[in-house]
Amino acid sequence: MAVVCMVSPLAAQEETTIDHASANDQRAFPLRQVVTQPAPAPPTPRHTGIKAMLGDLVEDVQNLPSKENLFWTGIGGGLALATHPIDSTANATLMGPTWDAFFKPGAVMGQLYVLLPAAATIYVVGRSIDDRRVSHMGSDLIQAELISELMVESLKYTVRRPRPNGGSGYSFPSGHAADTMAFATALERHLDWRFFVPAYAFASYVAMSRLNYNEHYVSDVMFGSAVGIIAGRTVTRTGHEPYPLQAMALPGGFAIVYARRP
Repeated sequence: MAVVCMVSPLAAQEETTIDHASANDQRAFPLRQVVTQPAPAPPTPRHTGIKAMLGDLVEDVQNLPSKENLFWTGIGGGLALATHPIDSTANATLMGPTWDAFFKPGAVMGQLYVLLPAAATIYVVGRSIDDRRVSHMGSDLIQAELISELMVESLKYTVRRPRPNGGSGYSFPSGHAADTMAFATALERHLDWRFFVPAYAFASYVAMSRLNYNEHYVSDVMFGSAVGIIAGRTVTRTGHEPYPLQAMALPGGFAIVYARRP
């Protein structure tokens, strides 16, 4: 419910046109960029082939360091910290025969081997009927899943948090939550913002199934959801503005560069 009520309404929004006064000062990141009126669907490119998809994927990875993604990282980190005190007790409330039957489908539907083929099917259908809008949506869904997995696996092997049930692998963040939220975010951006209720409700259901299976803590699910939103919004966002702080390697050391646009 926290994911649906707190994260989803924000995820349904997109950057809006900045007025002339704000445009002269790019140093601030206005909150209204993510909490005001929805933006239209991302424009359909002229080419949606494999080569174009791979090129977009490389560009998406390069555009991950951004002010908006930093904002969503703060949201996810704040939710994870807020729910951390109940990590040790929350899962028990979602266990039992009734809950097991209810959440069983979610454990399967949230797997990458289900979401990625679904995205690929949409892409193939769009290509086969020569509908660039459909193939573009499928391409973005594929990219969102790949970006999500890249971030999830990187964080898992960096944090190395044990699972609450002692199983194999690492717990933080939840891959199911991230991948389903990435799928829902990219899908919502292409269809219509009013679809965010069923899309994010489904993603939240899948995320909660991991608590029922005692595979993740609540904080894992919260941050995983933010990771998915970052992935979905990165691949569908136009007019990327990179984060002004960047690091570069130098002989014998490194440099931190702050670039301010005039």
